[in-house]
Amino acid sequence: MRLFYADRFEEQEAPGSRSFFTEIIASISDIKFAKDGRYILGRDYMTLKLWDINMDSGPVSTFQVHEYLRPKLCDLYENDSIFDKFECCLSGDGLRVATGSYSNLFRVFGCAPGSVEPTTLEASKNPMRRQVQTPSRPSRSLSSITRVVRRGPESPTVDANGNSFDFTAKLLHLAWHPTENSIACAAANSLYMYYA
Repeated sequence: MRLFYADRFEEQEAPGSRSFFTEIIASISDIKFAKDGRYILGRDYMTLKLWDINMDSGPVSTFQVHEYLRPKLCDLYENDSIFDKFECCLSGDGLRVATGSYSNLFRVFGCAPGSVEPTTLEASKNPMRRQVQTPSRPSRSLSSITRVVRRGPESPTVDANGNSFDFTAKLLHLAWHPTENSIACAAANSLYMYYA
């Protein structure tokens, strides 16, 4: 008879922080192993969390994806958006993670120490429609993609270009190529490829 050992990776919530939405927004919608097998990337409604399988005490990195929506949880619950299941992915080299969002946007975060600023990109038929200049980065960075929408903090209902968020346009599915620096994204009935 074989016995299996199980680890439980769970972040403890702060005392007094429970609300009606706590379990809904903390439910994991997707998980992926890193190529090296040492890390697991998990996506819940609000965040991406990167776990080291050798440390189950807490995630090694947490990336805020939808924190700007926290004041709107009641509205999102009423229109069922709070139950949207966004996927996540890791780059083949393990240096970046990505996930989808609303308005057919997806966010790319750096995992290396010192990486603090995410890049937000749009899945669009017209990549020049909302282009914003970004600071130059090393050539392997996805910020060199021409479909950059904005960088930095987000406001609750409009992006850096003054455009409203569209909660009906959802980028739920994406996958990072295992050896190349490219991402495939599915928005509605379209598939988009992004190359750096």
